Amino acid sequence: MSSQSKIAFIGLGVMGAPMARHLAAAGYSVTAYNRTPARAEAWRQACADLGLEVATAPSPAEAARDADIVFTCVGNDDDLAEVLLGPDGAIDAMAPGSLLVDHTTVSADMARRIDVEANRRGIAAIDAPVSGGQAGAENGALAIMCGGSAEAMAFATPVMDCYAARIVHVGAAGAGQTAKMANQMCIAGVLGGLSEAIRLASAAGLDMDKTFEAISGGAARSWQMENRWHTMVQDKFDFGFAIDWMRKDLNYALAEARRLGLSSPITALVDQFYAEVQANGGGRLDTSALVSRLPKGDDK
Repeated sequence: MSSQSKIAFIGLGVMGAPMARHLAAAGYSVTAYNRTPARAEAWRQACADLGLEVATAPSPAEAARDADIVFTCVGNDDDLAEVLLGPDGAIDAMAPGSLLVDHTTVSADMARRIDVEANRRGIAAIDAPVSGGQAGAENGALAIMCGGSAEAMAFATPVMDCYAARIVHVGAAGAGQTAKMANQMCIAGVLGGLSEAIRLASAAGLDMDKTFEAISGGAARSWQMENRWHTMVQDKFDFGFAIDWMRKDLNYALAEARRLGLSSPITALVDQFYAEVQANGGGRLDTSALVSRLPKGDDK
């Protein structure tokens, strides 16, 4: 890929907007589409303020026409089907030999369906969900887990390097999404334990900073502990990745586990805990708000 290559980016949410901006900053010719035109215009203006020349399109098809690579980063299975396969969808406008890279977290079934639809048109496809949240997208430090062919990965990797700290080719179509499911299951389990640990330490009257210092350097250490312990203690839950989205991801994981004949009781339990937070109006809070469903020691 050269910096003269044409790129379409579909979906300018909290993740997609900075990812598309990184591509433009790297010198690629970027045309973007967002279902809310005002958001697309705001993104274009923000890029212009940084001296970056980008374009927007009125439909996914117009964005994708003549593009060498089409990136998507939308909400869920239905959203992805709409922008790729619906009326004015991108996939029918893509040229044979081009590449589709989907950064949406969707079901493995949807990833495999998109791969079939793309290959039928002579288009290579990669399912490439990301981890790292809004901060990772803004800082160009995302972790990307990918499913697809080795040839497609060779084509896509230098471009994804613009916003990634780690890119791993996990396997064939759908493998990236399945790896992301494993990722979300791990996060859910860690946050479940972390929430209970914080409430225990607080109810016992421990110095929370000293407790963090004592346990964060040993086997209990985790990204969630290092980045969310102090904010969970302070009831601060505004870090971008909402519980609504986590429940969507966990439901994909639970469905895939059932398809494989597996039991996932911890994931199912934490998903129900998140449902309680949702029911109390916390669906847009960050996933660390799981702790909010547990009473504090002074609330007993």
